[in-house]
Amino acid sequence: MLKIDVVRSVAALRAATRPHRHDGKRIGLVPTMGALHQGHLELVKAARRHAGFVVATIFVNPLQFNPAEDLDAYPRDEATDLNLLAATGADLVFAPNVAEMYPKHFSTEVKVGGLTKYLDGPARPGHFEGVATVVTKLFNQAQPDIACFGEKDFQQLQVIRRLTRDLDLPIEIVPVPTVRDEDGLAMSSRNRYLTEKERIAAALLPASLRAAVADLQAGAAAAPILEKTRAALKSAGFAPIDYVELCDAETLQPLPAAREGSRLFAAAHLGRTRLIDNWPVL
Repeated sequence: MLKIDVVRSVAALRAATRPHRHDGKRIGLVPTMGALHQGHLELVKAARRHAGFVVATIFVNPLQFNPAEDLDAYPRDEATDLNLLAATGADLVFAPNVAEMYPKHFSTEVKVGGLTKYLDGPARPGHFEGVATVVTKLFNQAQPDIACFGEKDFQQLQVIRRLTRDLDLPIEIVPVPTVRDEDGLAMSSRNRYLTEKERIAAALLPASLRAAVADLQAGAAAAPILEKTRAALKSAGFAPIDYVELCDAETLQPLPAAREGSRLFAAAHLGRTRLIDNWPVL
């Protein structure tokens, strides 16, 4: 196993980063919930390009799971994660427990309005409050100069950009393109839940979205294209389908037709696995 320094308290995190900051190095942050795949490792590589000292975090955040979601079933494999992070160039791992992140009587919530009214906001009540709260805490704990987030979770990326701007946090948010398997499926820690048969069927999600993007770029009205896409996913065994929507990439408001800065979003369940994806349109 490769060697990488691991700290589990905020005090130890700040002590470990302080000398590098004093030496003039930019601090890069890559927040994760572990169960790492190549998409996470691309975040680490991006952070390495922008910063002289890279901190990756591993914390399965209970605040972003609602009661209908199984927090205990979320995959965890810290030993493998640490090996991958060391091999990819992270300098330090912050892996706190729940008590360190949310001490007794913790009662503060960060909420980003507007952007969370759409897409995963209604589909996963409380999710983005949990994301915004933990990311704000990680920003305060690590005090990074830059932080990297994947475009696969595009709504999350926009929420984090907005809270960083609104709270005047001196952090550059670096977006990293979605990493996909050969058949186009966006890499996700939850893909490991898929059975062999479901994994084959899952490739229809990106394929259907690519086809819809082509139709939307031709100038057609969105509604029939979105309905056709939902029908294709349903026939492939996706159920329930939380949404297939064309939205403005900046505000995430639904659009009646493609225009500059529009993006296609989808979330659907296949067996016990919830898959999300998004593609730029114009």
